[in-house]
Amino acid sequence: MTAKKASAALISVFHKDGLEPIVKKLDELGVTLYSTGGTEKFIHDLGIDVVPVEDVTSYPSILGGRVKTLHPKVFGGILNRQDNESDVSQMKEFDIPQLDIVIVDLYPFEKTVASGASEQDIIEKIDIGGISLIRAAAKNFKDVLCVSSMEDYEDFLNVITAGNGTTTLEDRKRFATKAFNISSHYDTAIFNYFNQEKEETVLKISETKGQVLRYGENPHQKGFFFGDFDAMFTKLHGKELSYNNLLDVDAAVNLMGEFKNDDPTFAILKHNNACGLATRSTIKQAYVDALAGDPVSAFGGILISNVEIDKPTAEEIHNLFCEVVIAPSYSDEALEILKGKKNRIILIQNKIELPETLVRTCLNGVLVQDKDSKTDSKEDLNPVTDKKPTPQEIEDLIFASKLCKHTKSNTIVLAKNKQLCASGTGQTSRVDALNQAIHKAQSFNFDLEGAVMASDAFFPFPDCVEIADKAGIKSVIQPGGSIKDQLSIDYCNENGLAMVMTGTRHFKH
Repeated sequence: MTAKKASAALISVFHKDGLEPIVKKLDELGVTLYSTGGTEKFIHDLGIDVVPVEDVTSYPSILGGRVKTLHPKVFGGILNRQDNESDVSQMKEFDIPQLDIVIVDLYPFEKTVASGASEQDIIEKIDIGGISLIRAAAKNFKDVLCVSSMEDYEDFLNVITAGNGTTTLEDRKRFATKAFNISSHYDTAIFNYFNQEKEETVLKISETKGQVLRYGENPHQKGFFFGDFDAMFTKLHGKELSYNNLLDVDAAVNLMGEFKNDDPTFAILKHNNACGLATRSTIKQAYVDALAGDPVSAFGGILISNVEIDKPTAEEIHNLFCEVVIAPSYSDEALEILKGKKNRIILIQNKIELPETLVRTCLNGVLVQDKDSKTDSKEDLNPVTDKKPTPQEIEDLIFASKLCKHTKSNTIVLAKNKQLCASGTGQTSRVDALNQAIHKAQSFNFDLEGAVMASDAFFPFPDCVEIADKAGIKSVIQPGGSIKDQLSIDYCNENGLAMVMTGTRHFKH
């Protein structure tokens, strides 16, 4: 049978919001209701008849509520095959009631973990009966419809209302798919909690919040985003974000995370790399100086601030065509100005922890690594040359290093007075990256005399420091570690450059 008229339903849920209209509709349709504990009381308080599960099983809820529905008379009522003569016979023999609908949700395991609860409280939120009922009902979708989440209450109510209590095989299979999604996600969350120390070299990822994007990186590619965007951002204005927008926003957020506790800082990104970055006493000046880093590439870019965007800054931004603006907040006047372009995406970045693990596809599998959470600080700087960097140069070296860490390898970053002068990004040669950066800085009339240079990896030869020296650069930061480090050190000593090594490489492929 494809269409089935429901005669009995088992309801046992943790979340009761939205349950009342379902219970009333089922009662109106003449469906016998079975229930347990708090849900049974909820139904009874509505003045609707309900059969306690204990009356069916002849067993009370035991072990502090750990065992309520785990009984053959319950699972037999769910798992029996109504077109199987043996099953039908045994149902009669053991006086097992037929259950056509199962409405069950799960204890809030993830929320309990996120709340910082004790391990014992977390363990008690591992659902046993609920997950078993969901899997049983979903498995037997040919005869049973399973509602496994309060998010599906409205959908279910529409189905039984439209069908006057009758459900189709298509409906039941669709709800079974939802149920197995719920159960697999739940088990993944529990495993990942137990495997926090990575004792098992296993990757389990489950994202239940997904959206279809207009397309992927190019129009001929499909694109999807799986994640809770609304937890990360409050979107105030603009069109839907594209696949490429999301990649750029991710790069912007990770870069600005390096400057979240600094003075007002503004960054402009294009194709995942910063084309402008500056730290100043006001956010307006930070924006103006960030834009000066590359006003050409800034067209259509992603803008991000580490402090509230005010009216003067918004007036400057409004002169630029940009895809996305991100900030922790906006003044009312600034927001009104920025909304002047209907497609401009305006986001408030909420305070939320980002994942500490990075995952990307590779060959016929995936690569997983810890996030590069190391930020070079003054304490990490090991001066290796006779000349030591000045206090101002140290500030610029740290500034450049933070930016270098978030720029595609091979990369060289040139900075001066906490302003990005230029960077060489994604080059196959470090010399090419440096030459690109110098040429770009000079094309935008930057005076590199007294600027600093940051490299994401060591210099195997002294050619880079020599090129930098001739461009006017006076201080260098790099991880070191080459067997030929001394060649670069010797050149710096002979030509009056300061160099510090950090011991930490920041490749970004």
